[in-house]
Amino acid sequence: MDLIVNLFDYISNLGSIVMIPVMIAIVGLLFRLSILKAIRAGVMVGIGFIGLNLVLNLIWDYIGPVTTILIEKFNLNLSVVDAGWPAAAGLAFATKVGVVIIPFIILVNILMLITKQTKTVNIDIWNYWHFAFTGGVIMTISGSFWYGLLGAAAHAVIALKIADISAKRVQDELGLPGVSIPQGFAITTVPIYMLLDKIYDRLPGFKNRRVDSEAINKKLGIMGEPLMIGLVLGIIIGIAVGYDLKQTAELGIAMAALMLLLPRMVKVIMEGLIPISDGAKSFMQKRFKGSEFYIGLDSAVLLGHSNTITVGILLIPVALILAMALPFNTTLPFGDLAATAFFIAMATPIHKGDFFRTLISGTIVMGVVLTFASYFAPIITETAMNTGFQFPEGAAKITALSAGNWIAYVISLFAQLKFIGVILIILLTGGMLYFFRKSKSLEEAQEEAGQ
Repeated sequence: MDLIVNLFDYISNLGSIVMIPVMIAIVGLLFRLSILKAIRAGVMVGIGFIGLNLVLNLIWDYIGPVTTILIEKFNLNLSVVDAGWPAAAGLAFATKVGVVIIPFIILVNILMLITKQTKTVNIDIWNYWHFAFTGGVIMTISGSFWYGLLGAAAHAVIALKIADISAKRVQDELGLPGVSIPQGFAITTVPIYMLLDKIYDRLPGFKNRRVDSEAINKKLGIMGEPLMIGLVLGIIIGIAVGYDLKQTAELGIAMAALMLLLPRMVKVIMEGLIPISDGAKSFMQKRFKGSEFYIGLDSAVLLGHSNTITVGILLIPVALILAMALPFNTTLPFGDLAATAFFIAMATPIHKGDFFRTLISGTIVMGVVLTFASYFAPIITETAMNTGFQFPEGAAKITALSAGNWIAYVISLFAQLKFIGVILIILLTGGMLYFFRKSKSLEEAQEEAGQ
């Protein structure tokens, strides 16, 4: 067991730049691609992710300082600091559950594939930290390592099923063949967005109205292009925070670059995935009579849609306003504030790129995120102390917006009930498996609801 743990710990420490190409190449070989084709596919996807991360750094480099200025302008003084996803991930992997999470979740995934409970092969190993986080907080609450593992497994099982039912919408809206998104936070937003989408369909003015990037382009012409939207948005934000001419122009160009380059990086990833997808289809048709597999990737690939980035940037001031307005909120948005696009990454495919639906849903979800991030603050703080985590300067309590998910919350509530909680966790997981098996896919579920 120690050998297995050490092996996967070494693989994890290689980082996503090495790990993703290796995992893609291995999947390619499993689907009977030639060695050279599998390696090329892996390297191509790896290059795409390097480009994606380089472009995403524009958010932190240019939006990060903006968020600091906005926090000062709003004069926010809250008791809990949002330390951000890097801190949450590091903390999660440092727990006892986190140490074994990679081989454990891979085993869970394999068992679900063998029993035909999922179509997703989750190669997004770095983001297993979300499952480690759920397991870590449950272990802190219950004092049991085994309860922690059970909670992590339940989160992973639910993630795989939600990835399955949302896969077709992701593939169609983003142009990502054979891809699903099992990322531990992104999947927690899917049921919320599904419910809200059904509500919008019944509201006057929403059902037959669609405002997506294509509609904006038609109405605004050149000014409706993502590049120009980014430029204008950057200039407006620069003026709003009091930047001088040079800083405002730089922010405008940076946002324009973000809007233009993100979709192109996603296309590079797609180029690497196409032979994997084709190989998977051929492999499954020969051996499993038309069954298919999805490649589970990071939700970062969804940020290539201009709608997601536009709404994500607009949600920064919205999150700060909510932080002040919500009476039960104790969290100061900071570390994850520049990453708001990740919180609505799944809203864009579910709402079919509709701008207003995504913005309204994103606002609601940011309220949900702040609520659960505040709830988890004492538990995260205690877990951090137990692992020797270095707190940000001046922070007595910490949390992370990216850790504010309702699935971890529900499972952690059940875990407090000990043996009864174990039964409830199993019933919750089994119930969701049954529900999503009946739904089969998001498209079919929505079609059935409309009949």
